[in-house]
Amino acid sequence: MLIAIDESDPRPLYAQITAEIKEQIRNGSLRSGETLPSVRELAESLAVNLHTVHHAYRQLREEGIILLRLGQRARVAPPRRQPAGQQEVEEKVVARLREIITEAYHLGLSAQDFRALVDELLERENKG
Repeated sequence: MLIAIDESDPRPLYAQITAEIKEQIRNGSLRSGETLPSVRELAESLAVNLHTVHHAYRQLREEGIILLRLGQRARVAPPRRQPAGQQEVEEKVVARLREIITEAYHLGLSAQDFRALVDELLERENKG
């Protein structure tokens, strides 16, 4: 598992780690049941504090992305059996989409251009 930290990224390091692990699960680089590096191993490879990696792993566990048990390595959890409910979608996706829509507006993208961009990205992601 290869994770890169971007020093110019304004997100906290733990958020970058969680996002990278989620992306690797989404794109198939990490599969259900696979083990993740220990907190110590990942912290050393990224040259970050143990608490940073532990925070990322705890967040992923709380979201149901990984299984984390005392004395065992973290493992990728099985995928959801059912899609998230409306409330969870509102909490986790809608607010971020609003931010992206606002950013697109300030970049001068029309609604039509924004939809085309999203469709193109989804198509690319589904092929890859």
